[in-house]
Amino acid sequence: MRSLTSIRPWYLGIVTPPLAVATTLAALLTLSPPASAAPVPDVPAAAAPETAPEAASDASSGLSSGAGADAAAAPDAVPVDAVDSPAVLARAVQFKGAAFDTCQAPPLATMKAWRSSSYRGVGVYFGGRGRGCPNQQHLSRSWLASVDGMGWRVLPIFVGSQSPCVRSAAKQKVRMGSRSATQGRTEGRQAAEAAGKLGIRQGSALYLDMEAYDADNAGCARTTLAFVRAWNREVRGQGFLPGFYSSAASGVRHMEKARRAGQSDLPSVMWFARWGSGSSLYGEPTLHADAWRPHRRIHQYAGNVTETHGGRRLVVDRNTVDAPVARFKP
Repeated sequence: MRSLTSIRPWYLGIVTPPLAVATTLAALLTLSPPASAAPVPDVPAAAAPETAPEAASDASSGLSSGAGADAAAAPDAVPVDAVDSPAVLARAVQFKGAAFDTCQAPPLATMKAWRSSSYRGVGVYFGGRGRGCPNQQHLSRSWLASVDGMGWRVLPIFVGSQSPCVRSAAKQKVRMGSRSATQGRTEGRQAAEAAGKLGIRQGSALYLDMEAYDADNAGCARTTLAFVRAWNREVRGQGFLPGFYSSAASGVRHMEKARRAGQSDLPSVMWFARWGSGSSLYGEPTLHADAWRPHRRIHQYAGNVTETHGGRRLVVDRNTVDAPVARFKP
């Protein structure tokens, strides 16, 4: 969040002859203020073109022009928690353990059977136009209340508009447009509303799923970052914690680059996908060791794995979690 600081002119309070004062003031008033005196708004005014947030960005990095390159700030220059409301953080429910996610929310009988596994968390695709399984047969307010009653911790996942340079052919039909900041704000509101209808209370983490994209494409990176930041601002404004899921080599690397550059409105929680690398939360090479911690990381370390527990079979992704989850109770 940007704020303006009032600076008292140096010449006030100094007693000088009237002619000298007039001369000095006239000279001062003809000076142009430095470019950094007024911050560039994150969202353009109504009369400005909607692509202004992207157009004002550094073409070489996909970051806003005031942020600079990776080395412009220390790696821990922007504590992620600093942007989250203490009231929201106080309501957050933390979970540490194993979780699975699967495209379709399983039947309650399966969730009950899988209590025999080592999993205690479940990723649920609760909203967004980019979901692979948009017609959730079982997901409802009562389903969530039931799995919460069984002791499951829920990670709500929102799959909205995808990056313009998304790599998945299946996701290219839901790519964001040039008005990405507006789209991000709108979809952030949709995520908060959908969560509320399902009984997911404020203080919960909502995870934005941004599938792998070409983060080295400068124009695409700017557009994507504008969407993610706007989504985060709206979700925070609605009383939730914004999380971010992506490939460690693309979206996660991009967010870490933005964090190092001092960018604002970044995700509160980082859910990175790197398969076949073990299940460690803090050994990810694209993330600084001190970034997104404590209790701010999820590692998806294996995908499309078939498992059977209690006689019920599912195809799942495996995750190690130390992060906030959905909150259902007052």
